[in-house]
Amino acid sequence: MRIRVNPNLCQGHNRCFSLAPELFEVDEFGLATALNDGRVPAGMEEKAQLCIDNCPEFAISEIED
Repeated sequence: MRIRVNPNLCQGHNRCFSLAPELFEVDEFGLATALNDGRVPAGMEEKAQLCIDNCPEFAISEIED
């Protein structure tokens, strides 16, 4: 599984980082990016999906490998 944060949609709510800091990093403005080129480690798929579902701006999506 791979995820991506759309920088045009992210508004820095940081729900993703709060839920899964091992999958995201935030910059000095609070905008998130996915770590590891968006690759979700085995066993973290549910957490990644939780982040996708909880983003108020729908900025996080799963991308095809």
